[in-house]
Amino acid sequence: MENNSLPRREREKLRQREEMLDAAVQLFSEKGFHNVSMHEIARKSEFAIGTLYKFFKNKEDLYKALVLEKSDTFHDAITAAIEGPGDEIEKLRNYVRVKGQVFRDNVSLVRLYFAETRGTSFNMMAGLDREIRERYGHFLEALASIFKCGIKRKRFMRIADPYYLAVAIESLTNAFLLLWLEAPERHPYPEDPDTILNILFKGLVAV
Repeated sequence: MENNSLPRREREKLRQREEMLDAAVQLFSEKGFHNVSMHEIARKSEFAIGTLYKFFKNKEDLYKALVLEKSDTFHDAITAAIEGPGDEIEKLRNYVRVKGQVFRDNVSLVRLYFAETRGTSFNMMAGLDREIRERYGHFLEALASIFKCGIKRKRFMRIADPYYLAVAIESLTNAFLLLWLEAPERHPYPEDPDTILNILFKGLVAV
């Protein structure tokens, strides 16, 4: 994203870098990391190969920059949703709603994420594990704090540790997103967040 407070030359560099990353994620999501070359990325982004190498020393460097920056975008948007106004239930609704929107707005990157983390190239991401896991861990703790607060205020029953409840709702939303990714017309991501939340809120066993 461009920053208008920067000098024009710096803004132009940021724009070029963003165009290169956009081209890369499209190619990676279509063909997989290992089947894309730096020359293809340069060609798709309409820059000379030498210009591409001024920004990234190799394909792995570009890929890591892409994943880190996009994970920041996801993290910031979803964290803002759960830290926004409203009670605990409304915060969870915002989380489900915003997470779905962010993923749908970045479908190429989502496809890449699922393809690469399920495949052999996962080991290539080892250098990112610590940083991304730390960010993800902080997010889960923030999500757990909503359940903890809700339990304290007696909005929720304490059926499990708040952290486990956070993991459960995160896993549920991921499952719905994966279904949408594989068959969007058959399994659209729910417009009403309670479709997902009620799996936890209402339970399954009839009393």
